[in-house]
Amino acid sequence: MSARILVIEDEALVAMELRFVLEDLGHEVVGTAADAQTALRLVHETDVDLALVDIHLSDGPTGIELGRELGQKLGVTVLFMTANPGMVRSGVAGTIGVLSKPTDERAVQTAVDYALRRRAGRPVEYAPPELQLFG
Repeated sequence: MSARILVIEDEALVAMELRFVLEDLGHEVVGTAADAQTALRLVHETDVDLALVDIHLSDGPTGIELGRELGQKLGVTVLFMTANPGMVRSGVAGTIGVLSKPTDERAVQTAVDYALRRRAGRPVEYAPPELQLFG
């Protein structure tokens, strides 16, 4: 299942590595954004199925509110990726869960597959162990 994915990450090397992993998995990376304003512009300019959102962006800890807006108002499926998963432990409305960084290619693949299956309304037996789901 191929998807259009937006990577929202302010560390250029991490964003580039994620892009390569996602493209190797057959997905289209529609762009990368280092801050909330750029991310929102990209979402409004193109169709986005899934956003991988870091919590701390170049404009500060704006990722949580950005994820909420993407998920609730703009219909984008959102997975957080952060080294600080405790910041979203209680969950964020409109988003699926959080993947802890650092992570590996397999964890990204299984988390993205899980999120896309949920987005499509397809049955999902269980979540990948690396993905902390929101209630």
